[in-house]
Amino acid sequence: MTDASQQPEETSARMARGKAATALMAFSALFAFAHLYNALFPVVSEFQRNAFHFAGFAFLAAFYYPFFSTKGKSRTLLMLDLTFGTLVAISAIYLTFAENAIYARGVKLSPLDWVATGIAILGAIELTRRLTGWVIPALIILSLSYVGFWGQYVGGIFSFPGLSWESVAFRSIYGDDAMFGTIARISSTYVFLFIIFGAFLLRSGAGDFIIDLARAVAGKLVGGPGLVAVIASGLTGTISGSAVANTASTGVITIPLMKKAGFPSKFAAGVEAASSTGGQIMPPIMGAGAFVMASFTQIPYETIVAVAALPALLYFLSVAFFVRIEAKRLSLQPMAANGQTLGQAFRKGGASFVLPIGLLIGLLVAGFTPTYAAVIGIVAVIASSWLTQNPMGPRAVVEALALGTKNMVLTAVLLSAVGLVVNVITTAGIGNTFSLMIASWSGGNILIALVLVALASLILGMGLPVTASYIVLATLSAPALAGMIADRFVIEALVDGSLTDSARAILMLGVPEAMELLLGPMSAAQASDLIGNLPLEIAAPLRDLMVPPEITLAALLSAHMIIFWLSQDSNVTPPVALASFTAAAIAKAPAMATAVTSWKLAKGLYIVPVLFAYTPLLSGDWGAMLSVFGFAVVGIYGIAAAFQGCMERPFGWTLRMLAFSGGAACLWPSDIRIQIAGVITVVALLVLNVLNYGTQQPQKPEGLQG
Repeated sequence: MTDASQQPEETSARMARGKAATALMAFSALFAFAHLYNALFPVVSEFQRNAFHFAGFAFLAAFYYPFFSTKGKSRTLLMLDLTFGTLVAISAIYLTFAENAIYARGVKLSPLDWVATGIAILGAIELTRRLTGWVIPALIILSLSYVGFWGQYVGGIFSFPGLSWESVAFRSIYGDDAMFGTIARISSTYVFLFIIFGAFLLRSGAGDFIIDLARAVAGKLVGGPGLVAVIASGLTGTISGSAVANTASTGVITIPLMKKAGFPSKFAAGVEAASSTGGQIMPPIMGAGAFVMASFTQIPYETIVAVAALPALLYFLSVAFFVRIEAKRLSLQPMAANGQTLGQAFRKGGASFVLPIGLLIGLLVAGFTPTYAAVIGIVAVIASSWLTQNPMGPRAVVEALALGTKNMVLTAVLLSAVGLVVNVITTAGIGNTFSLMIASWSGGNILIALVLVALASLILGMGLPVTASYIVLATLSAPALAGMIADRFVIEALVDGSLTDSARAILMLGVPEAMELLLGPMSAAQASDLIGNLPLEIAAPLRDLMVPPEITLAALLSAHMIIFWLSQDSNVTPPVALASFTAAAIAKAPAMATAVTSWKLAKGLYIVPVLFAYTPLLSGDWGAMLSVFGFAVVGIYGIAAAFQGCMERPFGWTLRMLAFSGGAACLWPSDIRIQIAGVITVVALLVLNVLNYGTQQPQKPEGLQG
């Protein structure tokens, strides 16, 4: 759930001991309990809850992450950090009580209001610097100074006349998208409650059960240890949602297992990093991004996690294909059983994972709010733990509450601080401008737009945590992507001649030079070119008129899901690939070679978003979704075989090219004949491969070298 992938190393964090540790645990547990209680029985307003939420975590962040790291203990530095954290917390709380007085004065800030606002904003900037580095603080400073000062000197479409500093300060605190606005609301409700839920699962022993379950299911198969990593990381991701946390927790078990089985070190580490990256796209929790997506799109959270299931399964299958193919390429044999059976795994700790997760999904499907489902899920974890060998008593409950709070520190401060950037983007209209630029640069071509978003995601991901990267990208580019995806319906209407008279009139008036083209038959290329180059004032009303609401909603969800998936790539893409580097350290493998390997294994992060754009994989029509899924499974297997040069046996470059062509054909949208031809190609290659046609000698297992 947290963006631990961007947290400083644990050695740089301050550790509490003795009475201080006890006091901190008590405060953290009470703070978490207060959020749970307020979720069921609201006692403060939404704005107050968000501000109190930031205040508590600002104090904890100031304690855990000092102004600068010192090797020895520094009581002076500790007192300075506690004073700073206290001032930031008091300022945030004060601003909740000052709101009515500010409005009564005609939105004028008093000197004390100025001081509190300044401390709160500077506190958010400084604490974010301590937690994530300089990128987000720099963005905040640039954003606030843009609307307050230098935006008026920028020429062209990004010129902004500027606001008074009083307006900037007021909007930064009290705006709908500001520091204590929409994104802080997501943090103080959905995200924190599910992080607490994850902490209870971990404290109940669910993490150990996941490893035992994965080993019982896949341990004895060809490439079993790698498949264990895929299954364990996917299920652990349901709890943590952090690629690095996933890698560190499951990798210490799965990576040595894979090396022992004969996988090369860099491949073992790459499998773990790629599998762990899938944690944040794995329902039912999907990390903080799913909650932000629900808020941005106004699509129910339960709808998002329901349609996200097949794409997530597709991603993990893609990694599993690479694992099995590599095992076959190296002629690795299944490992001997360790005595753990599926029944034993469930009896030992299955109840504390299966029952709460099942209840959570059931409540979401039944229409209960995610906050209610999370609270009931936490109660279910406690109750079901008594059916396992690790029952949770009062102390364990307090420890789980405190753990949830500690795990939330980075995310809470980050999401509140990012609100300052998002507020400027919406205030200045930068999002619409950037969307127009994407539409213009891509010329209406969705694939080019996807490449642009992927590049922007990779660049942002080098300095931003995954959730922040998604928020910024979604604010900037989601409208353009959604519009281009919805335009496909209009293009189809132009080609098949079903365009309505009113829509044709809009086009004739808006683009009179295309009148002759509109009166006759039109090819798909001509229609795409016409719609792709329409000005916004023509394209927007045309979409409103022509595109049914359900298709508009599906396009919006597809756009956000594309950005959400692409925002994960920084975990495994060089040069900054923190999940890969973490796995490389565990495997004692070269860091950059591991990053390249994990990037290759995580190809699903790039393939599946293309399916979001061009197919009904997220439409909610399960017949169409399963059809796309089935073709995609075969297609990704063919592409994986081409990358590895092997199916059941190694083969040469000619068959690799054929496998890639067949796999790509399976993924080809909107032409069932090409897809069927692709399936036939991949299946025929597999049959020939099994029959030993065109095979080569397997390579020596590099992983056996030590």
